[in-house]
Parts: sequence; structure tokens; C-alpha cells
Amino acid sequence: MKILYTNFHRGDGGGHTTYVMSLARMLRRKSQVTVAAPRGSRLQAEAEALPGLRSIDLEFKGRPLQQLSALRRLRALLRKEEFDVLHVNGSADHRLCMLATIGMGARRPFIVYTQHNDREATSLGVRVRARWGTNRVICVCRHTFRRMKQSVYREEDLRVVHNGVDTDKCRPAGQDESARARASLLPPALQGRLVVGSNAGTADYKNWIDMVAAVSMLPAEQRGQIAVLIAGEMPGEERLRQVAALGMSDQVVFTGLLDDVAPVLAALDVGFVLSSRLETISFACREMMAAGKPVIVTSMGGLTENVTEGRNGWIVPPESAESVARTLSEILENRAVLPAMGADARSRALREFSLTTFVADTERVYRERNSRPPSLSHPASPSAARRPRVRESG
Repeated sequence: MKILYTNFHRGDGGGHTTYVMSLARMLRRKSQVTVAAPRGSRLQAEAEALPGLRSIDLEFKGRPLQQLSALRRLRALLRKEEFDVLHVNGSADHRLCMLATIGMGARRPFIVYTQHNDREATSLGVRVRARWGTNRVICVCRHTFRRMKQSVYREEDLRVVHNGVDTDKCRPAGQDESARARASLLPPALQGRLVVGSNAGTADYKNWIDMVAAVSMLPAEQRGQIAVLIAGEMPGEERLRQVAALGMSDQVVFTGLLDDVAPVLAALDVGFVLSSRLETISFACREMMAAGKPVIVTSMGGLTENVTEGRNGWIVPPESAESVARTLSEILENRAVLPAMGADARSRALREFSLTTFVADTERVYRERNSRPPSLSHPASPSAARRPRVRESG
């Protein structure tokens, strides 16, 4: 099978990069896999460095003349390589790929689109792509599937494939490994504290500032027991001023972007993902759980599909630092439950977050190309006739 993955992000790319590279890394062993992404992006750099994987730098955004040049390059690539599957991961690359495949007829690749976020899929642009540029839609969680059922995409083309993580790489750390990780990441004054942290990044919608605010609300005796550790791009000046205004500058450690988050996972006692919008299933949440960490999540998007309250984590309302503070207080008063909760998180990850299952279920969607109708054209209206073919995997 010949597969082309595309993504438009120019920088880190977050979960999009993790998603594409997880699939490409596994499938390159038995398929011809190519990744197209902007030069200088993390995805392009990782793909270029991986043996057995072909990498092409391609801009999916830009001024009209730049887009025209990219369109010509992409169209030539598709005609030359005759890919079986074209797997797109964002609106910009989806749009360019749709345009590049116009007129290809029977040589047109099977176009799979993954819905990574929680945005409404009802705009004019989405309607055009749904009608003329999509064979299947992968929903990364049940929440996304429910949202997409109300969109312009056909329900019979929706497939639920839960994101998987590398549970061998994201594994529980031993005491010595945890101690080394803390020593390398935390200043001496924060050693020995309960480390609450996240590898979900520092985008505003991740609402990591709610964790900082929650710790600042605790009584002085409890507040002094916690260190906050956050991996991702360094926040902007405005956010750093907020941290300072809360009196938390000495208790919050930002690691910056990391090639390997294993030390962060090893250093944590409790993880968190406090998103207030756009969230689906969260690779970061699943990685922390695979590493044996109970996680505090908001009741947003698909986050609650990862966590069982009281067994392997805690669920709080979004944008409620007060609720997070109450949860932290309960954790400090009963820290003895953390090892058992961490073990349950790891057990669930092994059982449900398997990378092997994720890849196999995605491949199953690709194989549906053999049963597609000869034309990509179909009604874009959600009221179109539906067939009972909706599938859920993972």
C-alpha cells in the first residue's frame, strides 16, 4: 500500500505530529509511506530523520501564488506516485489535496480525513470538502463521532478509531529514574514536593493557568507541598505575568519544548489536562496514564473517555480553578491512594490505549478503499439517506 500523510502545521504541531508519526513509524515496515509537511515543522523534521520514510516539504498555507505553486507540486506528486491512500489531518491540507485530486478519475487516491478538534464542521468550506474531497472520516473519540454525526459529513462515512500511545515508551518509572528526573527538572527548593504536571502544552485553551491559580488558592501549608511542572512551548509574557501575579513564579517550572517527554512523565505524581475547548481524546492524557499517573481532566470533549473518577483520575468542570483546588486538597490529604490509582491508569492504558490496535484499526479504514463507489460525489446534507455502516474501533 502507498500512503501519503499531510499536515499543515509549521511549528510543533502537537497531537497532529504525534498522530501522523505514530502511524508512519509503524506502517513504514510494510507500506510505502510518505509525509508532506512544511519545512521546519517538527513533523517534517521527524519524518526526514526516520529511516524508511519519505519526507517532502510542502506549504499548505500562504499567499495565492505560493498556494498555486504548492498545488502544482502536490498534483505532480500524486500523479507520479499514484498513492492508494491520502490521509489528511487539517482544513488547509485537506483543501489543497482536494484541489490537487480534481480530474484524476480512477487514479484518485482514497481520501481519509481525521477530525482532530472539537470545532463545528458546518462551514461552506467544510461542505465542499465533505462532498468532493473525502471518502472516510476518522473520529478520534466517541465525543467527536457524536459531533460529526450532526455535521455535513455523511454518517455512513464516519469511523471511530481511538488514538493509541506507545505504552512501552510511556511506562512507569522506577524510584531511581523518578528521582533523577526530578533532580534534572526541578530546582532544589521544589524537591520532595507533590509534582503535578502536564505534557499537553501551553496553548491558552489547555487552561494550564487554572492549575497555577488552583495551587495559589490553597491554604499556605498545602500550597507549599506542591510543585507544578509544564512541558511545551514557553508561555508568552502576558501569561508569565499572570503566574507572577498569583505569587507562583517559584512553584511553576516550564520545561520548554522537549524531544522526549519521558523525564517529565517520570517526574510526575499527578498529571492534568484542563482544556476548556477544542479538546478530543488527548494524546498527552493517555501518555501520562500509560506512565502510571492518575490524571485530573475537565469534562470537555473526549477527555472523560480516558478517566474513571476516583479510580485512575478526577474529573472537574472546565474553567473552574476552585474545583481543581478542592481536588488538590483531597489528594494532599490522602496521598496514599496515588500508587493504586496510577496502577489502574497504567492497566487501562495497556487494555485500551494500545498503539498496535490504533494502527490496525486505521489500516482497516484504509482497506475500505477496495469497496468504495467509483465516484467520490455524494450529498453533503446531514439529511441524506443513511445506511447502518457506522463503525467504532479501539
